[in-house]
Amino acid sequence: MREGFRAGPAVCAVAPFVAALAHIGPAATWLPGLRRRRFPGLAGQGRPGHVALTFDDGPDPVSTPHFLDLLDGLGVRATFFVLGENVVRHPAQARELARRGHEVAVHGWTHDRPWLPSPARDARELGRAVRVVREVTGQDPLWYRPPYGILTSGRWAACRRAGLRPVLWTAWGKDWRQDATPASVRATVAADLRGGGTVLLHDTDHASAPGSWRAALAALPGIVRDCRAAGLEVGPLLEHGVVGTDRVRDAGRGVPATSGAAPFRSPAPGQP
Repeated sequence: MREGFRAGPAVCAVAPFVAALAHIGPAATWLPGLRRRRFPGLAGQGRPGHVALTFDDGPDPVSTPHFLDLLDGLGVRATFFVLGENVVRHPAQARELARRGHEVAVHGWTHDRPWLPSPARDARELGRAVRVVREVTGQDPLWYRPPYGILTSGRWAACRRAGLRPVLWTAWGKDWRQDATPASVRATVAADLRGGGTVLLHDTDHASAPGSWRAALAALPGIVRDCRAAGLEVGPLLEHGVVGTDRVRDAGRGVPATSGAAPFRSPAPGQP
């Protein structure tokens, strides 16, 4: 009987550790090598002849228009992972993303770090972001990328509940840093750039060093040239053929979205 009483406090002491591990454990997928080997769909691995170009943290009325104009000039469409709070602040810019033919995806409501578990908050805020994107852009978002790439168990569950597909990246430019330059961003992307990969850049300094978006903007033409020189197409995630995305492929073929919003379709390069 005494052993049973002694076990009780031990279980109570271990329980918080187990709960914390369950909450943050899935965030191990942030490790690039792990997700490329074990979770290629989550890494954004797609068809070998294509590279998915993605941008995080916008929209931003100061910086995002520069990216849209440049992408028009390059004849490239991309996927923009937007924050719900920024869509509410800058609805005209969010609509412009869709009008220019880009795919709009969800990055969450705010750019926070989810160290403390709160499944109800995660579900509420992600659902709110999805609704705002639908209402403002007319697109039914298909993808979710959590801020900082940190996927907790609560965010996994919220993502599934919202009907989204989580996707991170295989190459990034580290363009959020104060010391980022166009050359450093291009070289950092190139180091991990392969056919079928997903590139992460930022079209704003919302959660980055002030003015850092200029390095990404100046690096972008070179990144696209590098892809094309290697015989790779560049486009949005929907056209990427991400591993295990049957629902996404169906949406691209025009299967009606449950919300009634229009599925994304990329126009031909050069068309608005």
